[in-house]
Amino acid sequence: MVLKTREKLIEVARQLFAHKGIENTTMSDIANASDRGRRTIYTYFKNKREIYNAVIERESEHLVERLRGIASSDISATEKLMMFIDVRLQIVRETIDHQSDNPMLRTLFIREVKRMERIRNMAIEKELDLIQNILDEGLESGEFSPETVDSVYMAMLMMFQGIELSYMRNNFHQMHIDADKVPDQVKEFILNAITNK
Repeated sequence: MVLKTREKLIEVARQLFAHKGIENTTMSDIANASDRGRRTIYTYFKNKREIYNAVIERESEHLVERLRGIASSDISATEKLMMFIDVRLQIVRETIDHQSDNPMLRTLFIREVKRMERIRNMAIEKELDLIQNILDEGLESGEFSPETVDSVYMAMLMMFQGIELSYMRNNFHQMHIDADKVPDQVKEFILNAITNK
């Protein structure tokens, strides 16, 4: 019951933050929308900042869940890495897409870059471990080249950030890049750089 109530408060706050904005949402708004009294909210959260942090944590966890499934799957390290790249870029596209069913992330991604960065920073720590585990697995199996794996790891992280920024700005056309081809081009580049041939 305690966990259900807390999760409901987080979900209600997430929806209100997405629709009204963080600054325009009050603890009273959250209480009213969740059919709970303010006292109940303060049982779980000291203030709006604390409930906001819980929303951020939950959103960052959602970003990583799909990637975790890939990293733990029973396929080769090369297949995992290619799927990881696909899903990672798909998550960014879905977040930006106006048809997205996640208005909180879309709102934060487009309007509130600093807050979106907090979600990404929380997610990236988890994501880095997943990437490193896949790369280590590929080194152990002999699929990946020990001479290039560190450089590829760094290049992937930088590419992801640049691609995210281009999706946010919707400026692929300015650089004469077909956004639909980006995932395949990134995978081809990474695969050529990291695999033992």
